[in-house]
Amino acid sequence: MSVENALLVVSFGTTATESLRLNIESVEQKIGEAAGGSWSVRRCFTSQTIINILDKKKKIKVDNINEALERAAADGVKNLVVQPTHLMKGLEYDKLCSTLADHAGSFRNTAVGDPLLTSEDDLDRVAEALIEASAGYEDGETALVFMGHGTEADANGIYKKLQCVLGGKGKTGYYIGTVEAEPALDDVIKAVGEGNIKRVVLRPLMLVAGNHAVNDMASPDDPDSWYSRFSAEGYETICIIEGLGQLSAVRDIYADHANRAIASLNGQL
Repeated sequence: MSVENALLVVSFGTTATESLRLNIESVEQKIGEAAGGSWSVRRCFTSQTIINILDKKKKIKVDNINEALERAAADGVKNLVVQPTHLMKGLEYDKLCSTLADHAGSFRNTAVGDPLLTSEDDLDRVAEALIEASAGYEDGETALVFMGHGTEADANGIYKKLQCVLGGKGKTGYYIGTVEAEPALDDVIKAVGEGNIKRVVLRPLMLVAGNHAVNDMASPDDPDSWYSRFSAEGYETICIIEGLGQLSAVRDIYADHANRAIASLNGQL
């Protein structure tokens, strides 16, 4: 099957099929709609562990990045745009770009779209999306706490930048922490404790509400989960298990990034 133009959407992946549909598939669909009918949208995951579980337990086949690039080349793709659903230009993004460079000779033209949080405009749009999604909980005594993954790369600073953007919009009751980097959960608990807070609402700051959201954030059985830690501090704690992919404004940003990558090829198509 010969395909001239392909748009490869690259995600870490998830084994939760409903979350896959609500978050990853919805982003892919939006990207495809915005790109137009001349671009074939394809999927790949970067987590081989997730790929293997989906294949073995749920009979769902998903390519890894090398398989997806080899398949595109075999299908005769000439113009390839790769759109990651990563949040930032961290280690996973760098690895993706390096892998694409290794395969660049298989295609006439290639381009990579930006992750979700790249420009100042991206930060502003995501902040507005979080505010809109949380508006029903704002009462002056509720803290809106967002759990990011975190990375050892310098890109981890994007969380603090997003926190500053929220603060600049007057959202002093919004807090961002990470599972594996800074700000850590202890930092967030301390910050929340400095306010007149009685209730805490937890949401994942991740594309997919997967294992981190279900276990690290929301598990009532794990004394180290964010839910348990805030509850132990005496707060009424509510968990919202929704990924960023369920927010239409976030899907729009990914689509815009993909279209900018397509536009960068326009002079070559």
